[in-house]
Amino acid sequence: MSARADLSLHANDALPSPVGSSHPLRPISFGDPKVTIDRGADGTIYLRPDQPLPAYPDRLTDSLRYWATVAPDRLFLAEREAGGGWRKVTYAELLRLSRHIASSLLARGLSAERPIVILSGNSIDHALVAFGAMLAGVPFCPVSPAYSLISKDYGKLVYLMKLLTPGLVFVDDADQFAAALEANVSADVEIVVSRGVLSGRAVTKLADVMATPLDPALDVAHEAIGPDTIAKFLLTSGSTGNPKAVVNTQRMLCVNQVMIRETMAFLKDEPPVIIDWLPWNHTFGGNHNLGLVLFNGGTMYLDAGKPMPGGIEETVRNLREISPTVYFNVPKGYESLLPYLRDDAHLRHMFFDKLQAMFFSGAAMSPYIWNSLDELSVQETGFRVPMLTGLGATETAPLCLLATPETSRSGHIGLPVLGNEVKLVPRNGKLELRAKGPNVTPGYWREPQLTAAAFDEEGFYKFGDAAKPADAADLAAGLDFDGRIAEDFKLASGTWVSVGPLRARFTAACAPLVRDVVIAGINRDEITAVVVLDIDGCRLINPALSSSDIAACARDEQVRNAFRQRFSAFQSAATGSSTKVTRALLLDMPLSIDRGEVTDKGSINQRAVLDHRSRLVETLYSTPFAANVITPKNQCSGG
Repeated sequence: MSARADLSLHANDALPSPVGSSHPLRPISFGDPKVTIDRGADGTIYLRPDQPLPAYPDRLTDSLRYWATVAPDRLFLAEREAGGGWRKVTYAELLRLSRHIASSLLARGLSAERPIVILSGNSIDHALVAFGAMLAGVPFCPVSPAYSLISKDYGKLVYLMKLLTPGLVFVDDADQFAAALEANVSADVEIVVSRGVLSGRAVTKLADVMATPLDPALDVAHEAIGPDTIAKFLLTSGSTGNPKAVVNTQRMLCVNQVMIRETMAFLKDEPPVIIDWLPWNHTFGGNHNLGLVLFNGGTMYLDAGKPMPGGIEETVRNLREISPTVYFNVPKGYESLLPYLRDDAHLRHMFFDKLQAMFFSGAAMSPYIWNSLDELSVQETGFRVPMLTGLGATETAPLCLLATPETSRSGHIGLPVLGNEVKLVPRNGKLELRAKGPNVTPGYWREPQLTAAAFDEEGFYKFGDAAKPADAADLAAGLDFDGRIAEDFKLASGTWVSVGPLRARFTAACAPLVRDVVIAGINRDEITAVVVLDIDGCRLINPALSSSDIAACARDEQVRNAFRQRFSAFQSAATGSSTKVTRALLLDMPLSIDRGEVTDKGSINQRAVLDHRSRLVETLYSTPFAANVITPKNQCSGG
């Protein structure tokens, strides 16, 4: 089993770098990573930053109290209201309201044994509850709304409620979450809501909680919170089984923000302004981005948009009003923005006007998207805005390695940031990546065996990923991502298949039709592929296709012919059995979040898909070919 289920800050797969532009990068302040390199007799490599890590606060809420004093009227959070305007809360307002919430929580006897579970998505009310919990020293756990609203059987929600044994559950809209609450929250657990009612069940209004008089013991309770106090539990995606609750301590959250600030030194130059949709139940959105804004006294506009048809329009609307100083997204988000940035001069100006850097995670960035963003940036500003990426995990709070603006490219994860020590261990012809630092979790809540398995004998956390030197002659040039150790497999011939890089090459070769691909072939004679289509890309081939019917895309002759052409070109470049995909099948049904095949952020788990779609995999190896199997020749059995 993987030692972690969600790698939130990495370029999943290596792709060529979009280099060679004659236009300079926009100059920004950035740390100068330098490492000491040690080698063990067994080939193990250690990379250690040369400079020490600066001091960090004991509590993340110390930053909230600092900015509420230094810049009380500065906007911290804003979200869209029903009428189209912005609901806004300043640092001083958020501290004041969350102190009243904290006072009410102290009276409820909540603790790590009876924490707060937050079922709804990003919102100001969500933030108020979270910061109230941290001020009171009560751990909380933000849970993916998909477990309540998309799941058919509440399987993961049932499991995590038993694992966490919450003493209080918060949702913003009781009406929306009614079915999930009724099915999964026992009668002895208090439910707090911003609005709505539950039939036959008493609920507590958040407004009433915020009206609680301040407890004289609150400041004493807050001072008792230390670096080892549990701030929150973050769930892994559960893609290889049930979710694991990763313990996030105050030290992890605070020290990682110092790591980020010392590396992305431009954050010191002015308070960041970001527009962000990334979910707070993931470490990228909830730790990295929200923490980055708070720690540096910035402003976050909550984006209700998503990188998909019907969702990207809200993101565009927000970006036409607000100019970010740094922008975070997944590659699909940037791809969805591209046509709007090309066609809308005002949007393009607002997006690039104050932008110091962009950052992507969660998947590889194709050269086409990267180059297009560079071209638009140059058109608007005369500079290429730096695009950053790195590697991290829920267990590392999350940032662990980061590329510099000059070295950044898809697949390059850079060097360890200050305070992190990286270890590369030879394994099956690859170098397995491990890390140690004060930002690493002490373990998984109530899972001692899984915790023990996640660390090696020297206390290094095992990512379950491989890395390789970007320059074989110079380790100081940084590392490239080299796939998931658990995904790699052997063919019947004994040949190893490196799945991560193969997925990246396949997806790039079949762009824009393919969002991801699941590679099959363990103990087989040849490699095959289950292809996850990108509906937006398919509609570029056939605009008549529905924006929501994946089955129609998989059956469409124009799409199949276009895919076959790309598939043939890809196979022609194969250099051997470990890189040659012989057959493919276009998946005609959505992946299941209940089965762990996909997370709500869109990350796809190879092992879970192969396990749950075993009959589909058998179809790829049947003789004669099934009607829906595509070969990379200029023909297709069954169309």
